[in-house]
Amino acid sequence: MSEPTYVYKLVPSSSPVPSPLPEALPLSELDNVSGFIHLSTALQIPGTLKNFFGESDAVYVLRIKYAMVEKDIKWEDPKAEVCGERGGEGMFPHLYNGGRLGSAEVESVVVWHRKGANWDEVLSKAKLWLVY
Repeated sequence: MSEPTYVYKLVPSSSPVPSPLPEALPLSELDNVSGFIHLSTALQIPGTLKNFFGESDAVYVLRIKYAMVEKDIKWEDPKAEVCGERGGEGMFPHLYNGGRLGSAEVESVVVWHRKGANWDEVLSKAKLWLVY
């Protein structure tokens, strides 16, 4: 597997990402329980949106330069305990750095709004920003 240029953190719109970014963002309940920060590659984002943000109208997407977090990433198979099997998506990047993700690690943040569309339509418009 080749290393990605970026990894991504999806955050529900119910947990707004402050601007400017603080040194450390609050962890999600899932990240707290898991003991690491759940990330996705660009290719994994469609499945993550479908399985965890299917009913959301908006989502924050944090783009993280992989080289900035590489030393703390473990590539792991999803346990499928939360959303079921995620076949074909491969290993996921999990960030084990004591729960720190903030201004030093995050390169940029966008908000994707569905506005009645499905996530596939939103993703088709995000191709320039989303680096595969």
